Amino acid sequence: MSTPEIRPFTDADWPGVWEIISEVVRAQETFPYDPGLSSSQARAMWVEQPPGLTVVASSGSSVLGTAKMGPNRGGPGAHVATASFMVGAASRGQGVGTVLSRFAVDWARRSGYAAVQFNAVVETNIAAVRLYQRLGFQIIGTVPRSFEHPSLGRVGLHVMHLEF
Repeated sequence: MSTPEIRPFTDADWPGVWEIISEVVRAQETFPYDPGLSSSQARAMWVEQPPGLTVVASSGSSVLGTAKMGPNRGGPGAHVATASFMVGAASRGQGVGTVLSRFAVDWARRSGYAAVQFNAVVETNIAAVRLYQRLGFQIIGTVPRSFEHPSLGRVGLHVMHLEF
């Protein structure tokens, strides 16, 4: 697979983004979102407003993955960014997550953030944990048994951090 194009989300992308979000959320393996999430609820949660940004990874007209990024908190915490990533099942293991993650880190750096913090990385999502560590993130803590995995039971959520 060639390197996907990363571009800002447009309204026309929603059907492809929703397909990915609904697939990931229904699996209940990597995101602590309600599996009954509706399309309108997902859109309100996923599509960021400035200063945040939502992007898609695409190949031609196909949406392969998506990411959202922005300040982790408001006010005195607004100097730290956060981001979330989802890749469609058919595109996993092909570098789409890596391209999206690098884009988000570069965006945060260019946007003047001091760091990026991921608040809830499921510890059993080994591919994501390793990817983030390759990008320089450190696990700064784990909230034990705080995610109900469908086959593994209660597992921890990592807080991961990358300071610039």
